[in-house]
Amino acid sequence: METHTRSPRDLFEGKEHYEIPAFQRPYVWTEDLQWAPLWEDVKHVAETFVNLKLNDEHAEPDIQHFMGAVVYESKKPVAGDVTRHDVIDGQQRMTTIQILLDAVHEVVRGRNHSNLAESLEELILNGSPRFKGKRERFKLWPSHTDRNAFEFAMDPSMGEEVDHRIVDAHQFFMRKAERWIAGTTDEDGDVPPGDEGLRVEALSSTLQDRLILVAIDLTGHDDSQLIFETLNARGTPLLKADLIKNWIFRRGEQLKADVTRWANDLWAEFDGDWWRAEVRQGRLMRSRIDIFLHYWLTMRLQDEIKADQVFRVFTEYAEPYMTSAIDAERLLTELRKDADTFSEFSELETRTPEGRFYSRVIERLEMAATTPVFLWLLSVNHGISPDQRRIALEALESWAIRRMLLRLTSKDMNKFAIAILKMLGTCDKEQTGTEFQEFLAGQTAETRRWPAVSEMKQDLPGQKIYGFIRQDRLRVILSAIEQHLRLKNSKYESVTLPEKLEIEHLMPQGWRTHWDPAPSLNPESARNRDILVNSLGNLTLVTKSLNGSLSNRPWTDDEAEGLIEGGSPSRGKRSLLENYSLLILNKEILNHHPGDWSEIDIWERSESLIDTICEIWTHPIEGNSVED
Repeated sequence: METHTRSPRDLFEGKEHYEIPAFQRPYVWTEDLQWAPLWEDVKHVAETFVNLKLNDEHAEPDIQHFMGAVVYESKKPVAGDVTRHDVIDGQQRMTTIQILLDAVHEVVRGRNHSNLAESLEELILNGSPRFKGKRERFKLWPSHTDRNAFEFAMDPSMGEEVDHRIVDAHQFFMRKAERWIAGTTDEDGDVPPGDEGLRVEALSSTLQDRLILVAIDLTGHDDSQLIFETLNARGTPLLKADLIKNWIFRRGEQLKADVTRWANDLWAEFDGDWWRAEVRQGRLMRSRIDIFLHYWLTMRLQDEIKADQVFRVFTEYAEPYMTSAIDAERLLTELRKDADTFSEFSELETRTPEGRFYSRVIERLEMAATTPVFLWLLSVNHGISPDQRRIALEALESWAIRRMLLRLTSKDMNKFAIAILKMLGTCDKEQTGTEFQEFLAGQTAETRRWPAVSEMKQDLPGQKIYGFIRQDRLRVILSAIEQHLRLKNSKYESVTLPEKLEIEHLMPQGWRTHWDPAPSLNPESARNRDILVNSLGNLTLVTKSLNGSLSNRPWTDDEAEGLIEGGSPSRGKRSLLENYSLLILNKEILNHHPGDWSEIDIWERSESLIDTICEIWTHPIEGNSVED
C-alpha cells in the first residue's frame, strides 16, 4: 500500500482510467452541501492566484485546497492499454473533480482559450483513437447507476439526456465558471479580479495543480474492505446498505460471480431515490434500505438487532452463503424478493387483510416492531397460503387493537415479536395461521396476553379513552365499526369513508354551557360525567364542517331555541346529525335514542360498540359470537 499527496494532474495525466465498480453507491453530492462549498474554495484559490500575479507577475503562488482522500487499487499494466484503477473510496470526490474539470473546459474552450482548454482536456479524456466510443476514453468511469448521466454530461454527442444530479452538477459548475471567467459581478456585488486571460490561467492552474488529495493505492493489500469501512468519515456518510453492498460484491468478485448482472438485476433499485430516502423511524431519520435490511435480518435471525450493528450482523449471517457463486446469488435473490414485498407495503389495498393490518397496526398504532412478522407472513420465500396468512394477521390485529383500547403496555413488543418469529419458524406451513392464533391465545404474561370479551365488557364502557388514545387511532376503531355495520346488512351501500372524518363528542366536553346550565349536578356526578363524555359510547365520526357546527350545542331543537352559534340557529345536535350525516353509526343513535342523550345512553352505547368491536376483532375462544 502506498500513500501520496496528489493533484488532478498527478492522478489523471497520461493514459489513466479509474473505474468505480458497478456495485458502488451512486453519486449523491448536492449543490448546497458539496458543489457550492467546493466552488467557493476553488474560487478562493484562483482569486488568490490572480491577486498575487497582479502584484508580481513572476510570483509562484503556493496556495492549495485539500479535498480529502481517495483510495484505489491499481491493476497490472497491459501494453497498449490504459492504466486501470478500481476506486475503493472517494468516488464522490473523483466524480465531482471530473465534472468540474469538464465544465470549466467547456467554458474555456467556448471563450477561445484553446491552449488552456487543451491542457484541461488531457485530464478528462484519453485521446487515443483506439479508445474512441469506449468507456476507456474517459479518465473516470462511474458506477452502474450513474453511467448514462455521466456520459451525457461529459460527452452529449454520445449519451442520452437524463434528469440526474451529475448533469445538474455539470450545469452548476458551467454557470459558475462562465460568470467568474467573464468577470460578472456575483450575488454579493463582488467583481472577480484581473482580466479574463489571467482568470482563465488561475482557474486552470487551480484545477490542475492546486486541488490536493491523499491518494492511497491498495495494490497488494488484502484488506481493502476494512479500509473502505474506516475511511468514510468525510463526505456524505455511507449507509449500512453501502457497506453491505461493497462487501457482497467484493466477495462475489472473489467467487468469479457475474457481479455486473447482480448489480443490474438484484441491486440497482436499491440505489434509487426511493430506497435511499430518509424516513422517520421513531425519533430518528433512516434510509428505507437500511430500515428494510434491519427488519430483514431480524426476520431471518429471529433475534433483536441494534441499528448500528446491521452491517456486522449481515456479514456474519451471509458468510456461510459466500462459499459459491450459486449460494451467494440465491441469498441475494431471496433478499431482492423480500425487498420487493417490503416496497409494496404502503400500496396494499385496505380492503385486504394485509392492507388492513399494515394501515391499522403498523401505521396507526405505530407498532413497527411487528414489521418483521408481517414481512415473514407475506414473504414469497415462505409460501404461506392467503387463507392462513389472513388468520394470522387478523389474530395479531385483534390482539393489538384490544390491548390498545384497554391501554395495556406495549413495552415488551420487540421481544414478543422475536418470540413470534421463532414460533413461525417451527410451525407447519400448512397451518401457520391456525397455530399462530393458538400461540397468541395461549399467552398469559401481562405484557403478552390477548384480552377476552369479558375483560373488554368489564373495563371499557366507563373508561376514559379520548385524550388517552390518539384521535387517529380512535378513528380507526369507529371507521371499522361503520364498515362492519354496513356489511352486516346487504341493504346498505358499500362505501369508502372519507379519510378526514373527525371525532365528535355527542355530549360535548363543554357540557356545562348548555347541558347543565343551572348547574344541577353535584361535584362527584360532574366528575363522573367528565369521564363518560370521553368514553367510547359518546364518540362518533362527522365531517370537519359538521363538527364545527355541532360544537357544544344542546341535543334537541327545543333546548337550542334561540341559539345562533355554529351557523344553524335553534338547531340541536340531533337535528343536525339527522340532516347531514349518512353514517350508520349516527343513524343508530338517532333511531334508538329519540329523546335526550344521557349518561345511561352513553353507557349502553359503549356496551353495544364493544359487542361490535369483539365481532370485528375476534378471539378464538369466542369465535364469531360475543359472550353474554
